[in-house]
Amino acid sequence: MDTAPPREPDEITFKDAVEADAPALVELIHSAYRGEVSRGGWTTEADLLAGGRTDANDVRRVISAPGSRLLTVERAGELIACCQLEHRGDAAYFGMFAVRPQAQGGGLGRRVLAEAERTARETWGVSSMQMTVISVRDELIAWYERRGYRRTGTMTPFPYGNERFGIPLRDDLAFELLVKDLV
Repeated sequence: MDTAPPREPDEITFKDAVEADAPALVELIHSAYRGEVSRGGWTTEADLLAGGRTDANDVRRVISAPGSRLLTVERAGELIACCQLEHRGDAAYFGMFAVRPQAQGGGLGRRVLAEAERTARETWGVSSMQMTVISVRDELIAWYERRGYRRTGTMTPFPYGNERFGIPLRDDLAFELLVKDLV
């Protein structure tokens, strides 16, 4: 007989992804950024990029790579968010961040980001977190800035012609490096 107290409806569980999670993670990531379903949240890239955001092989590579973790977030047994952490010397890279559109806007993203920062600090002893964001994503960049990230002005060209990153719908895309000190 299970005597554990019932979980609160907003209680979330973090765990490391395993390779078998890849198909569900691809669906989650795509739902947050691409296609019509992504328009239900504020993180959509549907007006910037068509096509997929990632595929199962990319997700499996992240899961199995040395110095890499893919955290999953569940609520009531449902996969609702994820993020990638990669150890890069004194920094950790934060990527593949996705929150299911219907779960956006209620503070879940802040909780996931805070847990990712804590995990990177405790696991690798890093002093900063880095990420790249499409530079025209002003609302998303402002969200990160409110959480202590700063724009560096360091730009990486968007890989036009490489559909692994999506099919660009504009010709002015680039990635900007954002950084936050964790100490």
